[in-house]
Amino acid sequence: MAEQFDVVVIGAGPAGYHAAIRAAQLGLKTACIDAALGKDGKPALGGTCLRVGCIPSKALLDSSRQYWNLQHLFGEHGITTSDAKIDVGTMVGRKDKIVKQFTGGIVQLFKAAKVTPYYGFAQLQPGKVVKVKQHDGAEIELAGKHIVIAAGSDSIELPFAKFDGKTIVDNVGALDFTEVPKRLGVIGAGVIGLELGSVWKRLGAEVTILEALPDFLAAADADVAKTALKEFKKQGLEIKLGAKVSKAEVKKNEVHLTYADAEGEKSLVVDKLLVAVGRRAATKNLLADGTGVKLTDRGLVEVDDHCFTGVEGIWAIGDCVRGPMLAHKGFEEGIAVAELIAGLPGHVNFDTIPWVIYTEPEIAWVGKTEAQLKADGTPYKVGTFPFAALGRAVAMAEPAGFVKLIAHAETDTVLGLHLVGVGVSELVHEGVLTMEFKGSADDLARICHAHPTLSESIHDAAMAVSKRAIHKPN
Repeated sequence: MAEQFDVVVIGAGPAGYHAAIRAAQLGLKTACIDAALGKDGKPALGGTCLRVGCIPSKALLDSSRQYWNLQHLFGEHGITTSDAKIDVGTMVGRKDKIVKQFTGGIVQLFKAAKVTPYYGFAQLQPGKVVKVKQHDGAEIELAGKHIVIAAGSDSIELPFAKFDGKTIVDNVGALDFTEVPKRLGVIGAGVIGLELGSVWKRLGAEVTILEALPDFLAAADADVAKTALKEFKKQGLEIKLGAKVSKAEVKKNEVHLTYADAEGEKSLVVDKLLVAVGRRAATKNLLADGTGVKLTDRGLVEVDDHCFTGVEGIWAIGDCVRGPMLAHKGFEEGIAVAELIAGLPGHVNFDTIPWVIYTEPEIAWVGKTEAQLKADGTPYKVGTFPFAALGRAVAMAEPAGFVKLIAHAETDTVLGLHLVGVGVSELVHEGVLTMEFKGSADDLARICHAHPTLSESIHDAAMAVSKRAIHKPN
């Protein structure tokens, strides 16, 4: 007989573990099921984000940034060194230690909140029953008054470039190279391609990124994308736009790529190939017949604005539903759904979800771009401020980039904040907070910011919206 719970959560990634912990905090008997295993073959909670995504990639980005700065930036500070070396094994080992710390941390959080974890592959059955095939082959059933689907997402595999985990890899393989590849090819100039391409470029690889779209970072503000592309090229990243790859053949531990751009068909030979063309919902074999839960043609679970599937007691959150595949979006949906189940208000404002790309310089934004506002016919005004005029950034020898604040032309309400530069992953939240409180550019301009700080760039951009900037010509 199935064990009974108030809430059964399928998936312990960012969305799932937040939903489970919040539900348990609210006094609901909660179970959470996850199938993932760590490098040691033991269950590892936390989903893609903690195991092979956000956290490990930032660990490698930070390690590679230290090495790059040692060779390219420290000289400006009067610090010199010679014969710098990188031990890839130590770097990857540090990353693995951090991952283990955080996945183990979820276990402790579950214990503290009294969430019951189950390890194995879950399939939703009719009647709000979840069948779990555990790693030892045994099957159990859990029944829930409410089911929360948080199945996450998987890397998209190209039919002509199948992952082998060694030469042709996804983000998982690119986090675990045992040495710096001499030549690294990347298909896709999105977040994963740029971040992991940057890691291995800083460590000495020749990196070529092939992007099928004609525009670089089309989702970002055009001026931000232009500045970022310029900086990446300065660093030696080779980024080819409008480059559509049609073939990838492994020959003698090399990958021979065929792609076409505006000039015709071309070839490229690399030692490793990272395929980073996006992710798809991990919903294969998730639903048995008769559950009533529907999938879109892209495999996403169909939900409304409140993550409700339309089937009584069944919800879905995170990467397996509509909206951006971002860990923090999943965090908020998980908490909101748990509170809705408990009879409390629960809501996620999709208009104020920040985006961040953790390259050097960092790229971040929230709200609408100029192109979107033009398309909508919304009147707007813009204020910008360059990091080259910012005392703290120049003192840090990090003058690249700028801040752009967009406000409604008539009401002055902040509509978007777009940044490229040092530390903007933190600065973007001034825009998030202002937009959540329906604040104006003038509000930001009248809030005192400490000097000298990077945050002053937001203040100066807000001043520039009304043409009263002090530290740049209006």
